[in-house]
Amino acid sequence: MTDAQTPPGPLAGLRMLELADEKGQFCGKLFADLGADVIKIEPPGGERTRKLGPFLDDIPHPDRSLSFWHYNTSKRGITLDLQTADGSGIFRRLAATADVVLETFRPGFLASLALGYETLRPTNPSLILCSLTPFGQTGPWRDYLSSDLLHMAAGGEMASCGYDEADVPNAPPISPGGGNAWHMGSHYAYMAIMAALVYRQVAGTGQYIDVSIHEACALTTESAIPNYIYRGEVLRRQTGRHHAPGPTPRTQFRAKDDIYVTALIAGGLNPRNVKNLAELMDGYDMAGDLKDPRYQDPAFVTANTAHIIDDVLANFIASLPAEEVYHAAQERGFTWGAVRAPEALLDDAHLHDRGFWKQVEHPELGRSFIYPGEAAIYNGSPWRISRRAPLVGEHNTEILCSELGLSRGELSVLAENRVI
Repeated sequence: MTDAQTPPGPLAGLRMLELADEKGQFCGKLFADLGADVIKIEPPGGERTRKLGPFLDDIPHPDRSLSFWHYNTSKRGITLDLQTADGSGIFRRLAATADVVLETFRPGFLASLALGYETLRPTNPSLILCSLTPFGQTGPWRDYLSSDLLHMAAGGEMASCGYDEADVPNAPPISPGGGNAWHMGSHYAYMAIMAALVYRQVAGTGQYIDVSIHEACALTTESAIPNYIYRGEVLRRQTGRHHAPGPTPRTQFRAKDDIYVTALIAGGLNPRNVKNLAELMDGYDMAGDLKDPRYQDPAFVTANTAHIIDDVLANFIASLPAEEVYHAAQERGFTWGAVRAPEALLDDAHLHDRGFWKQVEHPELGRSFIYPGEAAIYNGSPWRISRRAPLVGEHNTEILCSELGLSRGELSVLAENRVI
């Protein structure tokens, strides 16, 4: 199906102006890939996230950052210096046509340029402006500097990530890495904006949204906070598994081919499951003593949990390749899976069957590249990557001249004055 034949995405007709760095560019991508017209507004020369590697063919260049490519699909891009009179004037004109503005500047920055919500609202009452910042617009931490690592620490995630005492005594907390805080903040900003859009349909007016990445992280510590508040329990790090108030049996086991298998079984160790496990292993003559009738006594199972897991189960998994052993277990209803390196997902049969991997054209390079695809399949309004990430200032002429009405001469003057 060609682009012309593809039905529009669920957010087609929505226009967003994105003034976002690494903190919010994923939020913009979520909107853009769902069909919204997301215009990424960068300073002249490009947003600083274009300097993040790795780069295509290891050649540093603002249009070759693979990280930037991933987070900015389906967007159009212009350059604009908001701190100039001409730049701020152009932004006001664009904001008058927009449904949403997403910004990640320090608190109060847009307002200091007379571009804040209260300034923009009179000419566009239906505008939704979302400020996504490290700690929000208010509070004693609002002006603190931050990073993904800091948010993982201050937000509570690192307290649950790392090794337990049995494996590494006195081990420090470990950050998950990979921009998890930025993803959390972007997801919550996305949900907040979508809720505001629904409200606008009902009430007919836009609103201002103050999203704090710190609060998004604090919301994502799972059961740690409720356990402490209501039960007085401090959840501890557990190697490769969920945090818990006390030690729990391990869940990662090395298979014959040195690939780890995650085998979730401890919470379901009861006579029925031990019998099922014994039947699975007996097919390979490795049931050990699990067929002993005493395992039909729950107390005996509890007393021998360590033996079942650390001896019988570990030896069974070590005797077979990861793919074989986890598939055999899944067939018997056990929640097991191989621990795969990210690159191994490219050959994942399930992802291929669902068409997850997408080929995205880069016309300027005469090549196409594989990108990760959608988390949900829409049968009537499809998700899709409509274009690769914009080159620096790629759509200046298209948006500023063809849509906003500037002349080519005016565009040239703006470029000469470093406004664009």
